[in-house]
Amino acid sequence: MSKKVCFMLVHPDYTLDGLRSCLGLAVENMYSYAVVMKNQLPPLDDYNKENIDWVRDMEGEVYSTVPANCENEGMVPLTLEELGQKLRDMDVIVPYGMMPE
Repeated sequence: MSKKVCFMLVHPDYTLDGLRSCLGLAVENMYSYAVVMKNQLPPLDDYNKENIDWVRDMEGEVYSTVPANCENEGMVPLTLEELGQKLRDMDVIVPYGMMPE
């Protein structure tokens, strides 16, 4: 049975690596989701945009609590309240990377 996994990506230095890890689990037949929180990403290159598209192709999604990421990079907007509801449905929650100081 496939598990649902959510990567919570807070630190800007680890966000893109976390998106690749999200894709890796999607390829391993898991429902994989990522949430970019508290940091606005620089413009994504084609490689990283393709990674996000692949996550979606594998029935996952990439969300963001930052409106600029949704507008500029096509991520799905998510409020903290909605995030709380989604986390209740997950089997595994991965706080990826270190917290910013």
